[in-house]
Amino acid sequence: MNMRIKKVLTTLLLAFLIMGLRGIIPATSHAQVEIETSQPKSRFVAGRLLVKYRSQQPDRVNGLMRAGGAREVNKVSGTEVHVVELPASSDEQAFVKALQQEPDVEFAELDRIITPAEMVPNDPNYSGQWHLPMIQSPAAWSITSGAPNVTIAILDTGVDPTHPDLVSKLVPGWNFYDNNSDSSDVNGHGTAVAGAAAASSNNGLGVASVAWGCNIMPIRISDPNGDGTLSAMASGLTWAADHGARVANISYQVSDSLTVKSAAQYFQSKGGVVTISSGNDGSFDSTADNPYVLTVGATYTDDTVAAWSTKGNNLDLAAPGSLIQTTNLGGGYGTWSGTSFSAPIVAGVAALVMSANPNLSASQVQTVLKQSADDLGTAGWDTSYGSGRVNAARAVDLAITTNTSDTTPPTVSITSPANGQVITNTVNVQATAADDSGVTSVTLSIDQNAIGTVTAAPYSFSWDTTTVSDGVHVVTVTAADAAGNTASASLNVTIRNAVGMPVINIVSPRDGDVVPTGNVSIDVVATDDVAVSRVDLYVDGVLEATSKRAPFGTKWSSRKATAGAHFLQCKAYDRDGNVGTSPVVTVYK
Repeated sequence: MNMRIKKVLTTLLLAFLIMGLRGIIPATSHAQVEIETSQPKSRFVAGRLLVKYRSQQPDRVNGLMRAGGAREVNKVSGTEVHVVELPASSDEQAFVKALQQEPDVEFAELDRIITPAEMVPNDPNYSGQWHLPMIQSPAAWSITSGAPNVTIAILDTGVDPTHPDLVSKLVPGWNFYDNNSDSSDVNGHGTAVAGAAAASSNNGLGVASVAWGCNIMPIRISDPNGDGTLSAMASGLTWAADHGARVANISYQVSDSLTVKSAAQYFQSKGGVVTISSGNDGSFDSTADNPYVLTVGATYTDDTVAAWSTKGNNLDLAAPGSLIQTTNLGGGYGTWSGTSFSAPIVAGVAALVMSANPNLSASQVQTVLKQSADDLGTAGWDTSYGSGRVNAARAVDLAITTNTSDTTPPTVSITSPANGQVITNTVNVQATAADDSGVTSVTLSIDQNAIGTVTAAPYSFSWDTTTVSDGVHVVTVTAADAAGNTASASLNVTIRNAVGMPVINIVSPRDGDVVPTGNVSIDVVATDDVAVSRVDLYVDGVLEATSKRAPFGTKWSSRKATAGAHFLQCKAYDRDGNVGTSPVVTVYK
């Protein structure tokens, strides 16, 4: 398809979402949609978006949403993430793209429906629990098997409340699918996950678990098929934090969700640690690290990374995930595989660490787990094992010896590039960091998105600037010490990779102006390294006028336009066919 036509069609979608279509889906609706893309199908709740604003009262965005027939119906407790409903038949993706262009919007995303990162049980008679000695659980148990005041929230399909290896471990939970207190398992996945983390042990019955002295809080976030929504997961996290959970496990591939990230940040602020499955598709996830969760991959019995375990930039740890014997729905036992089971194993070790040293902060617990892991891949952090395969005994030992009285953060600075520097292509970002107890890691972030971590000097990063748009970006390096203290340094750089492309901006009317009925003059400033040959004006995605003579002013007849918001955008062309596009200007009639 011609790129120009494709861009026009895409912009038309944005226009259609503003047309005020009628029929709002109720807040309790479980309608689902599948999107056909070149990637595997992605499902989401129809007519629903998740939005977080940069300010408390973004009047401009509220006006745009009202013009499009959208309305806020809820907010995820403990966060500033708003649940927004759209008119029936709206294009949710187009609405998300429009909101993402707004400076008052921190993020906007679909309320995706996620399938659990699981594999079908394959051997219910398998008697060995190889993973427990592999992570040196018996040595850890000689110090602690988990304290009963450390509760692990299992955000999943529910937990079987009658299972003999779980019944004595359960504290009250909540069902976010039906909005009631019945958190019984409707699928079986949640019961298996709960057993891997904290089933009763040393009782002469069934299986053992990692943190068998800790309690379990069942949080149901799924439908009967096991599929859960981002909004339910986020709500489950904040509810669990408010009801005393110190660890939360989500055996779904959701580390990339900004809504879940916001809720995990809230959970961490309450002193808690969140573990999440990396996924089972064997792919490479380029998503930046989520600092508020531990994303966990899976290993085989020989300590190699499972072929189906998702690897990537956001991976924090690995743990056994193959042939894990655990509790089954209905009172029995079975053998399961998948990162769904490596994540709760790490959750169990996190609970042991908290039990061994209750004074550790949430960030300190994460640091302990990473530093004590067995480094099995490339030296230091890597995209296959993260910081390494979790080791319960070393983690508990390190927890006991970690100095919780150290409150002095490291010193950190960026030595290259310089503040305000114009850079292109791939650059080397260099930092220095020091601390009296030692620097454990330095992380590079671009515009608050982490893109890499190093654990030893020299603190150097290779950054491909072509992955971001041209313009000003914030470069931040964050240093952490062994006590979990952090410090950051930031500077601004200007990325300039585009060559020979016209630059165009609409100077009149301005963003937010009210325009009269009749002919509206559209004034632009358009420049090029050679010469601008033509400027096209688009109104709500439709080509309205063309000018081929400087200063390339055009007119829009607003007489037949509907009342409300309209989007103006201009494109400048040079004689070589290069095209520059102006930012969208929103006006009101």
